[in-house]
Amino acid sequence: NVSSLTPDTFILMGIPGMEQLHVWISIPFCCIYVAALLGNGVLLLTIWAERSLHQPMYLFLAMLAVADLTLSTTAVPKTLALFWFQAREISFGACLTQMFFLHFTSMAESKILLAMAFDRFVAICVPLRYGAVLTPSAVAKTGLAAVLRSFCIIFPCIFLLRRLPFCGHTVIAHTYCEHIGVARLACADISINVWYGLAVLFSVGLLDLGLIAVSYGFILLALWRLPSRSARRKALHTCGSHVCVLLLFYVPAIFTALTQRFGRRIDPGTHILLANLYVLFPPLLNPIVYGVRTQQIRDRVVKVFMHPKSRL
Repeated sequence: NVSSLTPDTFILMGIPGMEQLHVWISIPFCCIYVAALLGNGVLLLTIWAERSLHQPMYLFLAMLAVADLTLSTTAVPKTLALFWFQAREISFGACLTQMFFLHFTSMAESKILLAMAFDRFVAICVPLRYGAVLTPSAVAKTGLAAVLRSFCIIFPCIFLLRRLPFCGHTVIAHTYCEHIGVARLACADISINVWYGLAVLFSVGLLDLGLIAVSYGFILLALWRLPSRSARRKALHTCGSHVCVLLLFYVPAIFTALTQRFGRRIDPGTHILLANLYVLFPPLLNPIVYGVRTQQIRDRVVKVFMHPKSRL
């Protein structure tokens, strides 16, 4: 009876080899998480309060903020509870739920980043068609597509894990539950889990990243033709910031996915620290790069919080 081999709880180890430093590591983790909550919260409130920001670019930015909040909140509070209160236990159902929302949100965020790159491509390369291409209906359908695609891709992972028997192996060498990390505890063949994860990584993640690279390639070509050197420099500076955020999101994600499958010789502590940075730094930096560095957002934040009556 396979169901009888399903554990009631798993034990999260945290960061192997750094158990004595958990309390100290928790301090920057907590600070970054609180800053990410405040930054994305302010961004969402500003976009919601200001009708002038109800445009495709800012609506995509609001979707990204929601994804960032979900991603960090799914993992960080449990990690902090582990570091502060030794709350290592997590139920089997809660573990699968955490795993689902982590991967689901990452997949949705990848789609949103692709949509934002396409938005900039249309705005810069074919500006006269911007209003016709990125209609409110198109923006809503893009958000719905991101949710549906992520759900359809990640939901099978739950069944791939539930079919596995666990013969007493319940210790997860991590701060949160993720697909392959849980599957490796099973006393059965997990080839399907591994190949499914790789198929998702290469067919979806790298496809999104490739399309984003193509979009920014066309954007850079268009910017290079600008006659004004100052305008070109300003646009390149903005694109450079966006590319840094993209790399910060995709590089740790791809590294973590490949390490779980092939990186047996990589130090577990290094791998888990990078996996935690993946759920901490993008939510922290996205509001700064896409929000604070955008003139319209800065002006509206001041208007909303310094002069709230002016919105009436």
